[in-house]
Amino acid sequence: METIIRKLREKAKEAPKIIVYPEPKDERVIEAIKYIEKEKIAYPLLLTHDNIDHRKQEEFANIYYERKKIKGITFEEARELMENPLYYAAMLVEQGGASGFVAGATYTTSSVVRAALNCMEIDKSIGLISSCFVMAIPNCSYGEKGIFVYADCGVIPYPTQDQLALIAISAANFARDVLEFEPKVALLSFSTKGSAEGRWIEKVREATKIAKEKAPHFLIDGELQADTAIVKEVAKIKAPQSEIAGSANILIFPNLDAGNICYKLTERLAKARAIGPIILGTKKPCSDLSRGCSIEDIIDCTAVTVIRAQKNENSCS
Repeated sequence: METIIRKLREKAKEAPKIIVYPEPKDERVIEAIKYIEKEKIAYPLLLTHDNIDHRKQEEFANIYYERKKIKGITFEEARELMENPLYYAAMLVEQGGASGFVAGATYTTSSVVRAALNCMEIDKSIGLISSCFVMAIPNCSYGEKGIFVYADCGVIPYPTQDQLALIAISAANFARDVLEFEPKVALLSFSTKGSAEGRWIEKVREATKIAKEKAPHFLIDGELQADTAIVKEVAKIKAPQSEIAGSANILIFPNLDAGNICYKLTERLAKARAIGPIILGTKKPCSDLSRGCSIEDIIDCTAVTVIRAQKNENSCS
């Protein structure tokens, strides 16, 4: 577990980026920023009343108004939104004043996602905002030596089959680009390859087909039960023809209930490190935090956000 944490932080240090934090009164954020600055993981910008640029605030309000006036928003409403540090942070990233933002120590996930969705450009190759967690499980031989990506655990309550397919592809892209391992994606269900029937199972089957068609370069399979996905001995019995059964390192949950419950149980019962929720689907990176986050969680989400910003800049150069 410590290996992946160290690797992420060291990778971030290779080319630190400006990361914005819109929660200046949270002690965990303040302490995390001290460490981030000291270790040169990022160039942290903690938004306070004193360092918010009021000319930029007005400029952002104008930009936001021009984008949203067709939906009936007034300029005063746009200005009021830009007085919210979360929206200001998202717009600062979108307009190139920072490389990413990390928030959620006090804001809810829905607030963070709403700010990202309203202020930041969506990655058109995906066209969907979702989220994932990096789960680092100690003393675990499953997955990528105890490392998994779980998705979606924070954004879409009841994904359609098309959305589920896009969640799988987004998570695979993230694992390849940030964690730098070969994605082996399992779409999970309470059924393995027809062992049960029902509309929820059919949705997972269809999502698997769609994901495979859209991303044939990734190893993707479903529907698989959790033990079939990660335990080789079980996979040999239940899904002997599957390319990834028994060795999956990306687990895609059929809905938010399953994903959110599973990540919290893994974190608490297995003493795993849960990094995220990492917001997927925006062109520029941002990370949510659980309101129960630790200082270490904030540091790790920052490292991931920096690495994603590095990848963005490399792909544009």
